[in-house]
Amino acid sequence: MLPIRPESLKGHLDALLLSVLEKGPRHGYAIIESVREGSGGAFDLPTGTIYPALHRLERAGFIRSEWQAFGGRRRRVYELTTSGRQSLITERVAWAKFSDAVSALLGGKA
Repeated sequence: MLPIRPESLKGHLDALLLSVLEKGPRHGYAIIESVREGSGGAFDLPTGTIYPALHRLERAGFIRSEWQAFGGRRRRVYELTTSGRQSLITERVAWAKFSDAVSALLGGKA
């Protein structure tokens, strides 16, 4: 598999994180693992990429977080809000249009 360049995710990371959180609340490391596993290992993103994006999404009101105890350790758990669900719907529509257009051009249909 060819590695995915991090700059290729610009503009799409928020949608990927919202999509992972659609499946239920998760702590930061579980989010990173879900992105990695869900992409078949193509997106192995560092914490320095994920956590600023989570904080940005929280400030925008698309996710909320709270501290929870897991096995004697405290972890911040992130959860999708109603606004986040709506944003994810919008992102999916935009992605479908974008990917169709790119596929048409790169696939030699244009």
